[in-house]
Amino acid sequence: MHHRPITLLSLLLGAAHSIAARPTFQDERSISSSITLSASVPDDAALPVLHPFVSFSIEFAFFPDFAGNLSHPNLFSNHLLDNLAELQGAKPYIRVGGNTQDFALYDPNLRAATNATYITSISTDYPLILSFGPAFFESYFTWPGTKFIHGFNLGKNSSTDIELMLESVPVACKALEGGKLAYWELGNEPDLYKTSAQGIRRPANWTEQDYVNEWLNKTARIEKRLVEACPELADSKYIAPSFAGVTNSLNPVVTWEKGLDNSRNIALNSEHNYIGGATQPGVTLQNTLMNHTKTVESVAQQVNVSRILSNDNLTPGIPYILGETNSLYNQGAPGLSNSFGAALWGVDFNLYCASQNIRRTHMHQGSNYNYISWQPVGTNRTSIGTKAPYYGNAMVAAMLHGGDDVRIVNLPLAADTEAAYAAYVNDSLVRVAVINLVEFNYTSTDSIAEKVESRPSAKYTFQLPSSGSVYSDSVSVQRLMANGSNAITGITWDGWSYNYELAQGKPVRLQNVTIGEAISVGDDGVVEIEIPYSSAAILSL
Repeated sequence: MHHRPITLLSLLLGAAHSIAARPTFQDERSISSSITLSASVPDDAALPVLHPFVSFSIEFAFFPDFAGNLSHPNLFSNHLLDNLAELQGAKPYIRVGGNTQDFALYDPNLRAATNATYITSISTDYPLILSFGPAFFESYFTWPGTKFIHGFNLGKNSSTDIELMLESVPVACKALEGGKLAYWELGNEPDLYKTSAQGIRRPANWTEQDYVNEWLNKTARIEKRLVEACPELADSKYIAPSFAGVTNSLNPVVTWEKGLDNSRNIALNSEHNYIGGATQPGVTLQNTLMNHTKTVESVAQQVNVSRILSNDNLTPGIPYILGETNSLYNQGAPGLSNSFGAALWGVDFNLYCASQNIRRTHMHQGSNYNYISWQPVGTNRTSIGTKAPYYGNAMVAAMLHGGDDVRIVNLPLAADTEAAYAAYVNDSLVRVAVINLVEFNYTSTDSIAEKVESRPSAKYTFQLPSSGSVYSDSVSVQRLMANGSNAITGITWDGWSYNYELAQGKPVRLQNVTIGEAISVGDDGVVEIEIPYSSAAILSL
């Protein structure tokens, strides 16, 4: 898979060489690259991202863990969301859905938020029998200024199941009045209903037309309940079809051809993406997550479907988003999805998506999951705390600051183990991100001196535009750093720690991290920066 060509950007690749005195790899992959930057947005650049871009998807069963309730709001979670709002300029949108959305049945008499039963022979990660009561909706009141996507159950299909789903509509809309509702969602990954390992939901002959007919019928019935209970939300819209991928038992292009949006109530074309599986053979940090080519290949099929839909005018004016995504499906793999390497993957993946007209991403979360950005409550499996992927979320948010006209351009580099992006705000070049994905492991017995001395770096040179723009004589640098790609703690973004232990997720500036770094711009407009292996940086111009 080749990178998308970018006009107006001249790419000059230097020869590979080692910069560090004592590299720790047999295979030395330090890279010296020179990139000429354009002052204005290239002609074939992606559309502006939706604001906010950095968003989350939270497993339905665990939403009360993440948000808390009126008497015990989860302040830790809210602090982390506020941090991202400060960085990108708007609070993340929260999708409440996932697999358990299609197991959840409303029980108006349930006093607790949820009643969950695990069938451990099928899944130990989430309940397969789930009821939720009116108290569940208290969680929508605990994060001020947040907009939500509430997921309704499509999977359960008996007349009783459908009536319980409809009975939840007035309770949901009352909770989301007053500006809290972003969109609705009906069903999670219906393209797997005929094949799911968690239980077959539809017969083998269930077609795209059958799905569309069911979706249109049930959304019409939901709208009727909305008109009765919450007239102000009667015209609210959906994200759909929320397929798991583009090659499963339902074809997304055929689904739109069969009239999915006949009611004109779909706001966003939402699909799901995972770069691989937690138990897939051959999945490694370097070859799967810390590999730009694998990211390009993972996104390529969905980019192609998006282009077909657009070219065939099947989704006019409907932006393409990832309503659920993360590193490795089946809740991630320990040692991979919870590592700093996964945080670097998250930066590359999200910025690459932004450069390919995927206009928002919702990173999926669930209690005790390996790929979570934070664990909202302590359990017997996982301690409460901010996890490595969150720091990648922070860097992406910082890169996308600027409001409603932020566009990301991929700057193709030579190796699988590096990536670079330019951010344009209101048609002006404002930031460049560089990500080095060469795996650098460390041991807890390494001294600080040994870690610094043995860690190689890669050198990147940027030629600033020579005309049409005026840049200062230096650029500021913010770094995403940890001791190595296998680190799960000790991570900082621009010298900030968001650890629960320090200030319950509020930013704390650490004293032992370099901040306020600036790099001089040469007389010829050249900026040169060294990026240690397994780290990333933003240069603000």
